[in-house]
Amino acid sequence: MRIAIFADIHGKFLLPFKLVDLYQQQTGNKIDCILQCGDMGAYPDIKNLDKATQRHAEHDRDELGFYDDFTKVNPVIQNLLNRLNINMICVRGNHEDHDFLDKLEKENPQNPLFSIDVYKRVFVCKTGKKQILQIGNETLTFVGIGRIGDRKGRNDKMFIQEYERAEIKKLCHTRESFDVLITHDKDDMSQRGYGMAEIRHILDTLIFHYHFYGHTGEPFSRTIADNGITQSVKIKELEFNPSGVVGQGCMLLLTKENGTMQLEVVEQKLTNQLTKYNWRLV
Repeated sequence: MRIAIFADIHGKFLLPFKLVDLYQQQTGNKIDCILQCGDMGAYPDIKNLDKATQRHAEHDRDELGFYDDFTKVNPVIQNLLNRLNINMICVRGNHEDHDFLDKLEKENPQNPLFSIDVYKRVFVCKTGKKQILQIGNETLTFVGIGRIGDRKGRNDKMFIQEYERAEIKKLCHTRESFDVLITHDKDDMSQRGYGMAEIRHILDTLIFHYHFYGHTGEPFSRTIADNGITQSVKIKELEFNPSGVVGQGCMLLLTKENGTMQLEVVEQKLTNQLTKYNWRLV
């Protein structure tokens, strides 16, 4: 089983699929699924953009990629997605249309994840729900925690909600072990008042081999979490720098074979082939 992992695509829904396609073509290695750590930029109605996304979209149409590419069928995109035959599973970030996502989540009360796009290839996993990905004889167990932390009791839906906190507490009582935790925010261990306390709590209570997150703007890093067990991995945001290429550590590959997991950072000599100026044309 081989999983590609990205963070903070900000509307560029198609780019992770194109990077997966490029990787498969050049290495011959099959990728089975994509995990994505929030700030999808899931805005099906551009009238509902938040202020930051609206400001960026004035200069960068990629911010509106969900609206442009994933709310109505484009035969070229559909052919690519059908050929790849993989799904992208995401957590919520703080730059999403949460009213849209809330509606879809409520329409799927029994499922731990729900589809959000016209092609049925992009899914959002519910916070605190156990997720199981089965590929052949291998199984990956993971948990997602979406949105960002808040210690001030604010009502904005970008912040973690009470029902999500309840799901995390319920999961912590199980004392289960998991392969992966994917979140948008980081835990609040290093800077009190920043990050999400619920992430720290779940890492202190349950065993995860890996924790992947984005959001912070920090460079790619790989450390041992404060629990002394989990490998904590900050993924570089999937954004183009002034040179028109994405940064080091924006595409990771998690391989699980015979129960053993290994993590690989995809080299920039591959990711640099898709630039700000050509990625939609390739």
